[in-house]
Amino acid sequence: MRKIMAVYDEDPAYAQRLADYVNQKEKLPFAAMAFSSMDRLREYLEEHPAEILLVGERSAEEAERLEAKNVMILSEGEVVEEKEAGSSIYKYQSGSGIMREVMAAYCCSQPEPALSILAKRAVVMGVYSPVSRCGKSALALTLAQALGRNFSVLYMNLEEYSGFSRLVDGGYQKDLSDVLYLYRQGEFNWMRLKTMVYPWNGIDYIGPARYGEDLELVSAEEMAGLIGRIAGESGYERLVVDLGRCARGSMALLDACDVIYMPVREDPVSQAKIDEFEEYAALADDGRVREKIQKLHLP
Repeated sequence: MRKIMAVYDEDPAYAQRLADYVNQKEKLPFAAMAFSSMDRLREYLEEHPAEILLVGERSAEEAERLEAKNVMILSEGEVVEEKEAGSSIYKYQSGSGIMREVMAAYCCSQPEPALSILAKRAVVMGVYSPVSRCGKSALALTLAQALGRNFSVLYMNLEEYSGFSRLVDGGYQKDLSDVLYLYRQGEFNWMRLKTMVYPWNGIDYIGPARYGEDLELVSAEEMAGLIGRIAGESGYERLVVDLGRCARGSMALLDACDVIYMPVREDPVSQAKIDEFEEYAALADDGRVREKIQKLHLP
């Protein structure tokens, strides 16, 4: 059963727009409800407990007397004093920005915020090739954006030097390094991951690891486990993963994918690399991974 996120603001249209955004765009285990008056909000909360209450700054004092587990103030100023009623969140920012702050505050207030989304597991679509300069990264991004027209998509990049921060103009503060830290510490859950997911061109993404060394510290089995957790708990329909170099010993990572798109080239050197990869896969795999690979000749 989804928990309630109640939204009240002195501007009823703002409250309704924010609630609509949460219900339509966000992958959260909450049902957002907008209220146009404090009296109606109070009456509702007397009968129905709310997990989160977002309330306008001018109603903060009244919110202290309402029945809600986590009260958060929608502030009209970016820098605000701490309110007794709860955390302060700047209201005049993007919906995704508001929800990242809401989830960060919610996770800090819970000893173990283990809520997950009841949904089908995402289809994991890996993009990998042993061939260099074959259009792999461009394919992964294009695939994610094309799928984003019809599905909810989360994009991940496992390369050491992805260049992705330049594409999005450095539009993220948390990245895969932070996600890996949580996962290896046993503190990962979807609610915490939600604070590290950002929107871009119709898809959501986790920023690539800021240091390549962070990727070297994680085994293929650990990364495969993380991908499985994200696919199973996040509520996305498609998870597109640029697998980077995907070195030897990483059959577990490839096997975490439901399908693997492999751009190839026909020159002798590229073909030799593909042959070596297939020889290795024949020795290291029982056939599952090879069945998932779809070779592509890109224009």
